[in-house]
Amino acid sequence: EENNYTIVDVRTSEEYKESHVKKAINIPYDEINENVELDKEKTILVYCKSGRRSKVAYDQLTSLGYEVYDLGAYDSITLDKE
Repeated sequence: EENNYTIVDVRTSEEYKESHVKKAINIPYDEINENVELDKEKTILVYCKSGRRSKVAYDQLTSLGYEVYDLGAYDSITLDKE
């Protein structure tokens, strides 16, 4: 559903600053824990450089009760980037 999702870039802040999906927020995968505050009413879309870190983030967020989709590798994502 339109605007009912949050895109999370789970790469490092340096990678995020170089380029990222438009409207994505940056939460490095190793900082995702029970203190992460995301809207549980929204679907969470995660991605990283190769797909390895987004899989870790997917598993962690799923275990915290979020509905999550793993978009995988940054270069394969066709969404607008900035």
